[in-house]
Amino acid sequence: MTLTAALIQHTGLGTQAEVWTRIEKGLREAHAAGAALALLQELHNGPYFCQSEDRAGFSYAEPIPGPTTARLSALARELSLVIVGSLFERRAPGLYHNTAVVFERDGTLLGRYRKMHIPDDPGFYEKYYFAPGDMGFSPIPTSVGRLGVLVCWDQWYPEAARLMTLAGADMLLYPTAIGFDPRDEESEQQRQKKAWELVQRGHAVANGIPILTTNRCGFEPDPSKATSGIAFWGGSFACGPQGEWLARADQEPSVILARVDPIRTETVRQIWPFLRDRRIDAYSELLKRYRD
Repeated sequence: MTLTAALIQHTGLGTQAEVWTRIEKGLREAHAAGAALALLQELHNGPYFCQSEDRAGFSYAEPIPGPTTARLSALARELSLVIVGSLFERRAPGLYHNTAVVFERDGTLLGRYRKMHIPDDPGFYEKYYFAPGDMGFSPIPTSVGRLGVLVCWDQWYPEAARLMTLAGADMLLYPTAIGFDPRDEESEQQRQKKAWELVQRGHAVANGIPILTTNRCGFEPDPSKATSGIAFWGGSFACGPQGEWLARADQEPSVILARVDPIRTETVRQIWPFLRDRRIDAYSELLKRYRD
């Protein structure tokens, strides 16, 4: 029996009420289309405020449980959807995380994942806002399977995908915020987007596991005007355990549906037994930053 999953991408600009209208509309569309699982984009409640280092950005932070989790819980219960959301978590005074949350169909908050890999690049000053996660790589059991939830920058690291797989994840999910620097040439922009798709499809192949990725879309200016802003490229997608495309979005706001067959994971791992043939006795060097 296949699982229907919805990937909901939208722009983060506008008032919070306008953004939440988009989120709710997308979730209702997913429900109407028969989805059992919905994945929202990274920091979906508003703009990507990490383009600059500004104390005003901390105004987006909130506790868990809090307003966002209450709202997502109510929607999960009303629509009978497993929902994966993303928010700026205020854990304690002066301690914040970029956190994903998972809700069961009855509205229960099943668990959270705090982003482990935190970037610090022009336009992506996340280290100013977020402490690295400290919860490890643990899948969250739900009625639709064990969800290996990771967040954005995590998607470039094969170690994160592998550890979630080894912990028993049935699929990997990435809420994401990534886009083009408008100053880059078209050829460079396309290389970056293809690399982003390729590395995640590689995780799917190497682990024999489906992957769902939801990315925000639309141009967002840099409030500090230090950069040219970010043109978030959308491109949300789902792929199967051999990296095969299941669904792909373009750059426009949309809800796309992917039908994931959990039985294929075992079938693919039987013909490509990468987990069986791992040389776990030979990987100790991975615990070093670099081999000088």
